[in-house]
Amino acid sequence: MSLILSIETSTKTCSVALHQTDGQLLGVSELYRGQSHAEMLTTLLENLLKATGFALADLSAIAVAKGPGSYTGLRIGVATAKGLAYALELPIIGINTLESMVYALQSKVVGEYWFCPMIDARRMEVYCGIWDKNLDCVEPTQAKIIDETSFADILAKKSVIFFGDGAKKCESVLKSAANAHFVADFNPTAQSIGALAVLRYQAQTFEDMAYFEPFYLKDFVGKK
Repeated sequence: MSLILSIETSTKTCSVALHQTDGQLLGVSELYRGQSHAEMLTTLLENLLKATGFALADLSAIAVAKGPGSYTGLRIGVATAKGLAYALELPIIGINTLESMVYALQSKVVGEYWFCPMIDARRMEVYCGIWDKNLDCVEPTQAKIIDETSFADILAKKSVIFFGDGAKKCESVLKSAANAHFVADFNPTAQSIGALAVLRYQAQTFEDMAYFEPFYLKDFVGKK
């Protein structure tokens, strides 16, 4: 049996999941408590393997949320994933955190909506992007300062669902637009990281172990 272990630490959620490479979810272990990733990630991983009856030696690949998101959380998750992949001589799969959030929500929504996941950065800044219901990217991942004019051109013609912890602080600014909709209490999860990783695994799309780093985004934007 081929298995993929997935790790999500890029947000306040600390989560691990185990999938078969045919897409079947075998188990998930999650903790929704900020600033606990370093101390709890290993425990969640051990609990997951114990609950599912598997061992690290049974794994075929390691997947991880590569960002954007929390600098510390990303560093912990990617370092853990790379360490496991190196020690077990396994391929590593990096998944865009925002894309995984869209994957988790889009199947639960009926209608012609676009999806804008938002991760809180600071003040009125968020990490965001826009995808359609087919997971095709409409606006690329970016760090964006939100004001009354944000997404005005898109909201004039499309209904957009804003979600994630960054959307909460933006709701008061954007909710006057008729096409702006908000989902409360959405938490990212390793389950959607793993589901997307299955597709990457089947396509044999892996990261280069030597050069793979978290997608911090703000460092990238700062050089522009």
